[in-house]
Amino acid sequence: MSKQERQYERPSDSLRPTFGPRFGRGPGGGGPGARMAMPVEKAKDFKGSLRRLVRYLKSRWPRLLAVLCMAVGSSVFTVFTPKVMGTATNILATGFSARLHGESGAAIDFARLAQVLLMLGGLYVCSALLRYAQEYLMAGLAQGIVYELRQQVSKKLSRLPLRFFDGRTHGELLSRVTNDVDNLAGTLQQSITQIMDATVMLIGVTVMMLTISPILTLLCVITLSLNLFITRPIIKRSREYFRQQQRTLGQLNGHVEEMLTGHMVVKAFGREAQSVAEFEESNSRLCDVGWRAQFISGTIMPLMMLVNNIDYVVICVVGSVLITRRAMTIGDLQAFIQYSRQFSRPIQEIAGIANILQSTVASAERVFELLDEEEEIPDPQEAKVIAAPQGEIRFENVAFSYNKHEPLISDMNLVAKPGQTVAIVGPTGAGKTTLVNLLMRFYEVDAGRITVDGVNIADLRRGDLRSMFGMVLQDTWLFSGTIRENIAYGRDDVTDEEIVAAAKAAWADNFIRTLPNGYDTVLNEDVSNISQGQKQLLCIARAILANPSMLILDEATSNVDTRTEVRIQQVMLQLMKGRTSFVIAHRLSTIRNADVILVMNEGRLVEKGKHEELLAKGGFYAELYNSQFGYVLSQSAAG
Repeated sequence: MSKQERQYERPSDSLRPTFGPRFGRGPGGGGPGARMAMPVEKAKDFKGSLRRLVRYLKSRWPRLLAVLCMAVGSSVFTVFTPKVMGTATNILATGFSARLHGESGAAIDFARLAQVLLMLGGLYVCSALLRYAQEYLMAGLAQGIVYELRQQVSKKLSRLPLRFFDGRTHGELLSRVTNDVDNLAGTLQQSITQIMDATVMLIGVTVMMLTISPILTLLCVITLSLNLFITRPIIKRSREYFRQQQRTLGQLNGHVEEMLTGHMVVKAFGREAQSVAEFEESNSRLCDVGWRAQFISGTIMPLMMLVNNIDYVVICVVGSVLITRRAMTIGDLQAFIQYSRQFSRPIQEIAGIANILQSTVASAERVFELLDEEEEIPDPQEAKVIAAPQGEIRFENVAFSYNKHEPLISDMNLVAKPGQTVAIVGPTGAGKTTLVNLLMRFYEVDAGRITVDGVNIADLRRGDLRSMFGMVLQDTWLFSGTIRENIAYGRDDVTDEEIVAAAKAAWADNFIRTLPNGYDTVLNEDVSNISQGQKQLLCIARAILANPSMLILDEATSNVDTRTEVRIQQVMLQLMKGRTSFVIAHRLSTIRNADVILVMNEGRLVEKGKHEELLAKGGFYAELYNSQFGYVLSQSAAG
């Protein structure tokens, strides 16, 4: 499967309702048959997930019972209307028949006819009012369930460990939190109300048809069976084409997104022709399978209409024969024809609801999977508090691994004294960032312990622990808002003067004032209206303003130019005075003045000391340093 397919062929892509408005045409046309042909995701454990979803309904059983009663009442009123209309027809037919036969005093009983018509209008009004109240209550019930699920998901995400987020793509999480919950909101109400309505209507219509004529009812059942026999193979075939359509659409969308996001690279390497050719191939394939899917599913409705029309003719002929034999009245035939038109609708609805229910339960299952994820270890009930952090940090026999079968850190021991600047260096994958993750309790140690001022960090609340640190990471994070708000993030009691002072300290004030609205410039959603280096400066200003007890700098100057880097380092030196600081760096020139340098390789602490000491040893650090600067020094000597 290609990258585009993996990216776009997500379960949520098929979690859109495949059943259109009530008695209407579904998306893509083709009527009910097309809706039944559209592919939907199926739940892995349908029964288990459905039972769990029903629990949310049980807690709201009074409202659900009221909805059920209104559905029954509304459907009963609707079911009786053809019978009442048939009575009105009989009154007219009796009056006209009497006149035709020349009966004395023969006339249409307009008084009774008016009563029947008033009753008919009352039935329609009562049915509409009950349907309105049903939809109103059901909307509140469905949204209440979705509100509760959103609350649970939001709280759950705040309790999940970083391991969970590292092991999943952002798209997958967003799909579960937004698409699946939204799909639940959109289909839950539709599923429940239509199941109730269709069931009551099917039972009611069947009973009324049997009371009028069992013979004609049998003809309707035979017609329905014929419909199912004809449409089943067509639905099966069109469903496969719809799957191919979804798959091809995913490939096409993935290709378009890649070409749009990487259009500069495409142009730079002259790949426009290949890109257009790939697009045309996918587009042509999508056109072909889309045409086949729509055409084949579109044949279902004409075939169903043909069979229904034949059924209509047969009912009219047989009913007319029964009328001539006085086995039924004209009004009864009229009512039965209306019932026969309604007879197939509930069955078609239930078939469509089966798809909706599969989609609803599949979405619910994916949300439940998220709610069932293992949470991080809860904070201790009687947590310790470090009122005035000094900044002494110790790793004592610490062991950790992301994968239990592949140990990363084993028997790690180190001490960071208050006010020291501790630099952590090493090749990619050596475990540098892992140390910071353990220190911040983003991950829990497998063995040993980490202490701050002699207190085990496991005995602290995570919020209290993390509030003692300020972080500037290589991957900048800014939210959609003003620059002023981004710098002040994390502090409520801050003045404009303090924000400007922090920006000046980070060498960000100058470029901020050149922007159209200065500190009130709004950063767009993807923060593309400023450069990567400017983002880094704002993050540094934010850390300066936070004024933490300890600092963590993970390649904090990696995205700025050399001249700005020198200036920021001077600011950082002032900021780190009196604070215990951990500095992760790949450019070893930035950590020469560190109090202690920890050299890591393959999860182990292989060397420790000052810059000059480590160079004099000629060990792994010296090898790293010379690999960066040896070529430059040799070129200078040769010159």
